[in-house]
Amino acid sequence: MSLNSIQNIQPKVSIVIPCYNDGLYIEEAVSSALNQTYPNIEVIVVDDGSNTETKAVLKKIEPKISQLITQENQGQSTARNVGINAANGEFILVLDSDDYFESSFCEEAVAVFSSDASIKIVTCQATLLFLDNKKELYIPNGGDIKSFIYGNCALGTSMFKKEDWKRASGYDETMRSGFEDWEFFIRLLKSGGIAFVIQKPLYTYRKRETSTTTRANKARYDLLHFIFTKHKDLYVSDFENFTTFLLDKIQKVETTNQNFKERIDYKIGAVILKPLRFIKSLFK
Repeated sequence: MSLNSIQNIQPKVSIVIPCYNDGLYIEEAVSSALNQTYPNIEVIVVDDGSNTETKAVLKKIEPKISQLITQENQGQSTARNVGINAANGEFILVLDSDDYFESSFCEEAVAVFSSDASIKIVTCQATLLFLDNKKELYIPNGGDIKSFIYGNCALGTSMFKKEDWKRASGYDETMRSGFEDWEFFIRLLKSGGIAFVIQKPLYTYRKRETSTTTRANKARYDLLHFIFTKHKDLYVSDFENFTTFLLDKIQKVETTNQNFKERIDYKIGAVILKPLRFIKSLFK
């Protein structure tokens, strides 16, 4: 059977790669998309207002990919939505421009979708690659909406159906500080379905200081407030579990603070500073 015949039978996967100033890594990301064993794919790169160096790399790889879309910098959510809107595939796989997939991911993910109609998201284990080249295995939990309202249980770079993306109204383009993938998955699963985790490390995620996840953690509480408020109905309907969840978080923070205060170096510091604080109080 010819490649064209196979492509006509198997649903198309559109791999969408937003890129912002990632000239150092974008070629590796694109190569991992082009080298998928699944035969019916297209690769769409969205240049989200990158610098001159990155644009030069994108121009070099443009002949290899299906589409290169250029826009002014509008953030990752907008770049993803633009790429997905232009996609022709039934399935969408978003890929960060500094990361990469193993070659079998698309083939295995599409097979998972075919096995169970309740599956809305397919993700996998990930290899976390740190700046010093150390590696760590990360295993998402997967699950349904009850799991996702308490944290992102899938990789941000996961596969889903384009029709579900439309139904969920895409990524929230106001979220430019991070957690936009988690919030999108909440809306995607709100009407039912589950996220399935392939129990293999088929994705490599670079842990960088400038990554979206790192920036999101710095704005963590503002982002949590936004998500909790936006999806208030879900948390109210699961109020007892939500209260337990928040109290557990508070208890862990208080325990950590208490352990710090009991450390010997903290106690020594308190003894040294006590007379200085007394002297300072005399001048108030």
